[in-house]
Amino acid sequence: MNQSMIDIHMQVMWNRLVSVVEEQARTLIRTAFSTSVREAGDLSAGVFDLAGRMLAQAVTGTPGHVNAMAESVAHFINDIGRDNIFEGDVYITNDPWKGTGHLHDITIVTPSFHHGKHVGYFASTAHVVDVGGRGFGPDAREIYEEGLFIPIMKFFERGEVNKTLIQFVRNNVRENDKVVGDLYALAACNETGHRRLVDMLTEFNLADLDRIGGFILNHSREATLERLCNLPHGTWAYSLDLDGYDEPVHLAAKLTIGPEGVLVDFDGTSGMSKFGINVPLVYAKAYACYGIKCVVAPEIPNNAASLAPFEVAAPEGCILNAKRPAPVAVRHVLGHFVPDLVLGALHQALPGQVPAEGASALWNLHMSVRPVADQIGGKGAEILMFNSGGSGARPALDGLNATAFPSGVHTMPIEATENVGPVIVWRKELREGSGGAGELRGGLGQTIEISAAEGYAFRFSAMFDRLDHPARGRDGGQDGAAGSVSLDDGTKLRGKGLQFVPEGRKLVLQLPGGGGFGDPARRPTTQVESDRRHGYITHEQRAAYDHAETTEAPNEHDGF
Repeated sequence: MNQSMIDIHMQVMWNRLVSVVEEQARTLIRTAFSTSVREAGDLSAGVFDLAGRMLAQAVTGTPGHVNAMAESVAHFINDIGRDNIFEGDVYITNDPWKGTGHLHDITIVTPSFHHGKHVGYFASTAHVVDVGGRGFGPDAREIYEEGLFIPIMKFFERGEVNKTLIQFVRNNVRENDKVVGDLYALAACNETGHRRLVDMLTEFNLADLDRIGGFILNHSREATLERLCNLPHGTWAYSLDLDGYDEPVHLAAKLTIGPEGVLVDFDGTSGMSKFGINVPLVYAKAYACYGIKCVVAPEIPNNAASLAPFEVAAPEGCILNAKRPAPVAVRHVLGHFVPDLVLGALHQALPGQVPAEGASALWNLHMSVRPVADQIGGKGAEILMFNSGGSGARPALDGLNATAFPSGVHTMPIEATENVGPVIVWRKELREGSGGAGELRGGLGQTIEISAAEGYAFRFSAMFDRLDHPARGRDGGQDGAAGSVSLDDGTKLRGKGLQFVPEGRKLVLQLPGGGGFGDPARRPTTQVESDRRHGYITHEQRAAYDHAETTEAPNEHDGF
């Protein structure tokens, strides 16, 4: 067989391996109890070689989970010990520094055996609805307050479940059936991946993953380095100021591009917070790498080799390199801004190729709904709702409305949220005028109104940003609208922390929009009129476009 035929054969097997992990992820979605997994796709799944290097990831999943999980399998191998790994084992952790950044993410790793020979690992991660403690929110002062901490340990050993672990979990979380159910769902999805891998190895007459793994890693690394050689080499810096919890937070990054790799240095970033907005470095690194790949090598498969040329450094104890026992429950809020931070530096190296800033961080809403005092027999519920603002305008296209960049999670249907517990979503629509004006308009945020059902009230943990620091436009584009949090009677609420919505009142969320790209005066009048007819822009924004003379739409060439 000549080399070209060998390469085609290996590519077929590579594609087959991707389908294996995609079915692994789909199994988790079908069997999970948490709506954040079933409806929003807040998960990750992947296959790893014996050294713990990720060979392939499922398309379904978030960069924070996937890229952090890519590092976590090596921790499992070291902590469990190679001599203590057996067929039928399943391992578990939610260690924020060895997993994916906070206690609400459970990571499960399963060794895969073929004909009695250990050939690799499957790993998966999912966000569970509750881990005890204070609940999902930023108010804790230490990791110990945030919930049950599960060190790397065995969930199953040689096929036997760890009943003691299950009892500990069941007695330390509020939604015990859902959480325990998700643990088994994670183990089941890994088992599906293992079975499909065995089918693949048998079909292609392979004894292990060594040959295909080497092909994947070598080609991915070579392709990534080729891209780096064609980029401008040098150092560029960018910074962001964000709301923080009790005081603003400054994020800084210095990006150095060379032929052998990219280094992101977070020197100059604010120190750790007293509250749970701190970010373990593994999570900051995950999103830094994602931001780079979005521009530098978006079509190169994401695996250990394509990630290897990207390095991240941060001063120990800064808010993007938090150390135990710092609280980290809502590490996603600042973590989701890391791509904007990296992209801001890349814009200087690659002008005209990088989008404007967006809403970035998800506006997650965790509600603890309880019956009021005179409601007899009412049952409470823990409800997690994912919401997204607008993304930044792109160099060739408008920003996306109500879209979760960079996390990529799906919008959760109202029906799914209302089905979980006694809440009513009264309004959920695009927020007029929230996208920044520009030749390319920023994506719109949302307006959401939600209340408890009659006879109920709820507490909610606010974990929102861009109330005081809206998304900035790029190359003459205007800023997106800032967000706001209030009750329907006009009472202003805070952007972070535990707060109360009494019976009969509605919580009103105004989600931020993305920044615009380019001079608004250059936007074609036909698109301005279309925006006006659809209610995307306000009367005041219409004035920003008054000097537009172009009637043709810009060339929508391929771009980010």
